[in-house]
Amino acid sequence: MTEPHWLTAGEIAQAFAARTLSPVELTNALLARIEAIDPKLNAFIRIDPEGAMAAAMAAEAEMAAGRVRGPLHGVPVGVKDIIDVSGLPTTAHSKVLVDNIAKSDAVVTQKLRQAGAVILGKLSTHEFAIGGPSFDLPFPPARNPWNPDHHPGGSSSGSGAGVAAGLFPLALGTDTGGSVRNPASACGIVGLKATYGLVSRRGVFPLSFTLDHVGPLTRTVADNALLLEAIAGYDPEDPGSAATPARHFGRLLDAGVRDLRIGFIRHFHERDVPAHPEVAAALEDVARVLQAEGAQVHSVTLPTLNEFAGINRVILCSEAWSIHAPWLRERPGDYGQLARQRLLPGAFMTAGDYVGAQRRRKEVIAAVEDLFQSYDVLMCASSMDPASRIEDAVETGRTYSRQARTPFNVTGHPALAMMSGLASTGLPTSVQFVGRYFDEATVLRVAAAYERATGWHKKKPPIG
Repeated sequence: MTEPHWLTAGEIAQAFAARTLSPVELTNALLARIEAIDPKLNAFIRIDPEGAMAAAMAAEAEMAAGRVRGPLHGVPVGVKDIIDVSGLPTTAHSKVLVDNIAKSDAVVTQKLRQAGAVILGKLSTHEFAIGGPSFDLPFPPARNPWNPDHHPGGSSSGSGAGVAAGLFPLALGTDTGGSVRNPASACGIVGLKATYGLVSRRGVFPLSFTLDHVGPLTRTVADNALLLEAIAGYDPEDPGSAATPARHFGRLLDAGVRDLRIGFIRHFHERDVPAHPEVAAALEDVARVLQAEGAQVHSVTLPTLNEFAGINRVILCSEAWSIHAPWLRERPGDYGQLARQRLLPGAFMTAGDYVGAQRRRKEVIAAVEDLFQSYDVLMCASSMDPASRIEDAVETGRTYSRQARTPFNVTGHPALAMMSGLASTGLPTSVQFVGRYFDEATVLRVAAAYERATGWHKKKPPIG
């Protein structure tokens, strides 16, 4: 059998059913791997071995009694540390909340427990999901398992690093300007920002109310569909939640892409923010692979990345300021430098700026919707560069905003990032697929076809 730490959630479920592995055995194996590997990566802020083992034993007892809750029953998962897990700290990687103990589970945490998943602990993030990677916080920043001298993307940094390193098969992250898809891109895994409103944010520390999403990070597309199935659903107490019947996200995984129409937004990486040559070459190879699989791929045009980024910046900064203003006024020194720098511009945004951004937002949404009259899925770059060295603040600052993820926080369309190859440095490159509202099934369909055709998901980082 494959080493337990590299098993996918689907393979774990099969091993449990065949009784070649048990939840307790798997949890013990992952806790041992975390102890050995995580000191190099800092994926965890807080490991909960007692809680994890109790959940694993409960899952095993249910199995023995013939009760299996579904494909995630007994499967370990990590949770980003802005998502509440009852009894554990929700620190947001910040001194401001370092003593904050969650009194109850977030809705997505409740859903994980209902599915029988085993929660291993809380994972590193950029401070308040915006300020990082930083070295002036209570906890060290997570590192990239492909090369720990490089950053793993963020803000769901521990989620990406831990999944890629085989510390757990599944993780939850959040995405306001790309923070699920950035670590997926940097760490060579699969990260999905579902349609805005598909997954509840209740119990998740907010950054921007109209841009925030919770999303799954996994090593395979099939696992991503499984985890999304577990956490999706209407929540009447989340004002942004959508009442939709959209489910069965993995139903098209084996359908292939023959005759699907794919719009390739080349100008994002060719003109708007010129990509690293190896990233650009990998994107062209993605297009060739999909065409060879039977898809029709054509170049399409949207507003520029700068327009999308400007809208995102005004909305995010304005909404984040409304959350952080009291603390920034009363205890600014408790924030790390990067988070403080990124939050303070919100103090200078006017109501006119915010309203103008929201009006322009409707126009760019209409532009994307217009493309979906002719195309089933869009594809484009995710990150324009492989991950920079984590201690090179200048290069990280230069490259971090060089990405094409924020357009789809602005519009709310589902967007998935996954590995498209390895650069000459040995670090992953990435591609992004975007779909119609609540059509995650087709996005996952295209991603699964590309995954099968290339096998990039079988590559493992040299972390041990």
